[in-house]
Amino acid sequence: MASAKLRTGHVGLNVTDIDRSIAFYTRVFGFEVLREGAADAGEGRRFAFLGRDGELAVTLWQQAGGPYDGDRSGLHHLAFEVDRIEDVRAAEAVLRSIGADFHYEGVVPHGQGTPSGGVFFHDPDGIRLELFAPSGAEGLAAPVVEAPTCGFF
Repeated sequence: MASAKLRTGHVGLNVTDIDRSIAFYTRVFGFEVLREGAADAGEGRRFAFLGRDGELAVTLWQQAGGPYDGDRSGLHHLAFEVDRIEDVRAAEAVLRSIGADFHYEGVVPHGQGTPSGGVFFHDPDGIRLELFAPSGAEGLAAPVVEAPTCGFF
């Protein structure tokens, strides 16, 4: 296995309101709904597979009883990479238009003096998200000096 290429296939997220989450992820990230369904009819357990160009990226599972809790073991944050910082800024504008909760103000670098950077925000259930580009954040001030920007938000 050590010589085989390994990449993330998709990420599954528990959500409280599937319709709200589908609207958020399709608007912010440009995902398409690849498949939707339900399990245990009558219990409200639904799911949606989201992706781009037919490639699965995120699965949403309506089975959470409450919002995300960053104090528990599990997902720290989910980061998506785009090619250009302009794409990050465009997504930031969409996020602002829908009233998303940001952790830092605007685009910030991953560390002081690093070229990569992005926006750090929360989905409707409080799940921590990051959208970043590998360059374009040169010269911006890092909000955290002692640790990587994405470390403790």
